[in-house]
Amino acid sequence: MHWRCTLSSHNKSHTRLICGWLAGAMLLLAMPAPAHAQRIDNGKAVFAALDKVTARIQRLEARVGETVKFGSLKLTVRACYSRAPTEPPKTSTFVQIDETKLDGKSQRIFSGWMFAESPGLNAVEHPVYDVWLTECAEPKNAVAAPVAARKGDEEAPSEVQPPPRRFRPRR
Repeated sequence: MHWRCTLSSHNKSHTRLICGWLAGAMLLLAMPAPAHAQRIDNGKAVFAALDKVTARIQRLEARVGETVKFGSLKLTVRACYSRAPTEPPKTSTFVQIDETKLDGKSQRIFSGWMFAESPGLNAVEHPVYDVWLTECAEPKNAVAAPVAARKGDEEAPSEVQPPPRRFRPRR
């Protein structure tokens, strides 16, 4: 296909500039959209929590909708998402953290997204405790499993076998 840009203009460089811009815009429109990685919804978030006074680090596991305690903090996980192992990692959780004061009242000190790959991005700012997301566990909508055996096959293999190696003689 041959395309020719003709505009009624006395300035040839102006015409070339407009035609080049139009050609670039047409190329951008013709490009396919980028593929998006499938998000895996998980049932549990795993955190690491540091008590700065005692230097104690503890692993905290909280199911979505459940509240766990660490010192005077109460963590409630609302969502936890990750990607398939074959995709670039992106693990995130929406969490609400409340602190129980000495008078027994609770105060929300954090409500937002935490990212395992960037723990300092949305950090909990507390003088005694640090909490950060390490992973999500218990996927609800895991990536599709291998296809089961077809009719006539004896049994589906329990593991995927690598293809046999083919050796070429050296010359």
